[in-house]
Amino acid sequence: MKFTLSWLKDHLETQATLGEIVATLDAIGLEVESVTDKAQELAAYRIARVIEAVQHPNADRLRVCTVDTGEGDPIQVVCGAPNARTGMKSVFAPPGTYIPGKDLTLGVGVIRGVESAGMLCSEAELELSEDHDGIIDLPEDAPVGGSYAEYAGLDDPVIDIAITPNRGDCLGVRGVARDLAAAGLGRLKPFDESRVPGGF
Repeated sequence: MKFTLSWLKDHLETQATLGEIVATLDAIGLEVESVTDKAQELAAYRIARVIEAVQHPNADRLRVCTVDTGEGDPIQVVCGAPNARTGMKSVFAPPGTYIPGKDLTLGVGVIRGVESAGMLCSEAELELSEDHDGIIDLPEDAPVGGSYAEYAGLDDPVIDIAITPNRGDCLGVRGVARDLAAAGLGRLKPFDESRVPGGF
């Protein structure tokens, strides 16, 4: 069964860390099969603004972008996305970042004679979807230099636990929260039993 950390905390009042919660789940027999933490996986990715996007001098399908990452001087990035344009906001990966959708770690390179220090990313490259037609196009209010994972709401870990046939009570997040509270990891929040008015 999968649930997010924030969903669990809707039912469990606790100051425990994610690691403490995972260890306690294992200890009480609710075996944790995996924890997916996109915030950790995408920690290096920042929101950036394309100050200028001009045609690459040696390639028809490439653009040379000057990118404001919110830190220090603007950075030059060679980009092959058809939607790369002056003034847009997108997601920037600096050199040294692992790109999961391409299974590579970025370095500073030279593309067709022009230096490129980093990458503007598509959703497919971040393994968020299969969309690889262009780089991520963010709204104008996206904060330059901010964490992309936090801005996109991807900073909520997903916990996947194995449920044995005798633990049907833990097929809901309320049951999991109750067991964690019983193990001393926090306090079970009162259940909201307010009636919803019916009508037709």
